[in-house]
Formats: sequence, structure tokens, C-alpha cells
Amino acid sequence: MVQTPEQMRALGARISTVTRPGDLIVLAGPLGAGKTVLVQGIAAGLGVTGPVTSPTFVLARVHTGGRLPLVHVDAYRLGGVAEVDDLDLDADTDVALTVVEWGAGRVEQLAQEHLRVDIDRPEGDEEGEARHVRLVPSGPGWSARLAGLPAGNAASAR
Repeated sequence: MVQTPEQMRALGARISTVTRPGDLIVLAGPLGAGKTVLVQGIAAGLGVTGPVTSPTFVLARVHTGGRLPLVHVDAYRLGGVAEVDDLDLDADTDVALTVVEWGAGRVEQLAQEHLRVDIDRPEGDEEGEARHVRLVPSGPGWSARLAGLPAGNAASAR
């Protein structure tokens, strides 16, 4: 259970410690779930400087200056993987970490393995900050890395 935005950022920072060039992280959850807050934590953990905001209207932002380039995509208005490819990002996704909000069912084909992060509000707490976060690895590489994720009580892996 993630209780605050600060805990969501801390979870993102912990996830960043096990990321590698070419990784894909797919974020799923309702509007206001904390997807961008999680990306802010990932960026901070990578050492990215500067603001990290939702790329809703620009579709994608590339953040450099950290351990890895961070490609932050909002796929809400995209129809599928072909439209993601058409973005012609300013970073080579083979050397970057790509994090896609609203990407479930749209972008998993971009990588052989990926990490899906499901963020849900507990029933009856739509106005609160508490979130259930599940880390769902796709592939043995992500499963092994999640086993070595730095300690924290904010998410469950399955």
C-alpha cells in the first residue's frame, strides 16, 4: 500500500535502481492514480534533473542527464503500437528507459520483456491518497530484478 505521493516517488526511485538500457515499463491505473508521480520518482532515481510532468498533450518527453535517458510517453490518445512507433522519439529506446502511461494493451510489443505497474485506489477511498500498487513482471529478467528490488513496503510483486 502506498499512502502518500512521497511514498509513490520513493517506489519509483527504488524501481529505477534495477532498470537497464532498453527497458520498458507500462503503467496502468485510473486518472489521478499517481502514474506521473511514479515517473517523477523513477526520474529522480536515475538522476534526471528538471521537471517531470505528464506528457498528455505532447505525447512524449525525453529526459536526459541521468544514468539512462528516460522516455516518458502518454499513450492515452494513441491507438496502438504503430502510433507509438510514429512518434519518432528523440532517443534510441535501445539505450533508454521507456515508461508509458496508459500503455497496457498498446505497447507491450515494444520490448521482449516489460514491467507492468498496476495502480489502484482502494474501494471507498477515491478521494484519498492511498494506492494499491502491483509490480507485474513479464519475462524472467524482470522477475529476477524485482526479487532484488531494494526493500520497501509500498508495492507487491506477482
